[in-house]
Amino acid sequence: MSPLQYTRAALVLVVTPPLTIVVSVLALLDLIFFRKSPTKALVFPRMWGRLTCRLAGVRVRIEGLENIEPDQTYIFVANHVSQFDIFTFQGYFPHDFRWIAKKELFRIPVFGTAMQRAGFISMDRTHGRAALKSLNKAAEQIAGGTSVIIFPEGTRSRDGRLHPFKTGAIMLAIKAGVPVVPIGINGTYEILPKGRLLADSGEVVIRVGTPVSTADFTSHDKQKLARHLHDRVRELLDPPGK
Repeated sequence: MSPLQYTRAALVLVVTPPLTIVVSVLALLDLIFFRKSPTKALVFPRMWGRLTCRLAGVRVRIEGLENIEPDQTYIFVANHVSQFDIFTFQGYFPHDFRWIAKKELFRIPVFGTAMQRAGFISMDRTHGRAALKSLNKAAEQIAGGTSVIIFPEGTRSRDGRLHPFKTGAIMLAIKAGVPVVPIGINGTYEILPKGRLLADSGEVVIRVGTPVSTADFTSHDKQKLARHLHDRVRELLDPPGK
């Protein structure tokens, strides 16, 4: 890593936490006192993602936007190898969408309140009745017109490879009944793999696949749909070694 990139990476590490707080405050003020629109308030997290990418020297290119309709509700299903999956998608993906986040994040002062008011969806990741209730509520919000992105692998891949999809995320897609769009995020593993603190520069290519209808799938088909979506995402990823 060059001295310039080392400086960039250190800035990202130092600046991102306070930048997150500032953006949360701005979004919250906008939601409570000014425009009061969850959709318009997304300009703040988008700014957060773009500033982080620019500090790190990360360029983002999106391919395949012609496959989706701007006003359609979707569940976007993507691979997950890096924290920069979040920065790049939040900063540059033009569709109106929200994140599904674990319920504990909504308890963080300011940050959690801003997420809630902006329409982000809380998910209980425990087991049992509370988790099922949380899943059903999330599905209702999506069916009501809220597009979301999910990472069905459940966690970041340590080796950069695409791992099997967990069926909990797939059940959400089936319950919501909206089209699922496979997304391939390429280049973020080289920028910041799991376990490394300092980000490298580089280009990220986000590829958008063709929507997959969930109309003919039931809960009994969750494994089948998981495999199908896994294969569709894999087709959007660069071959190893590219």
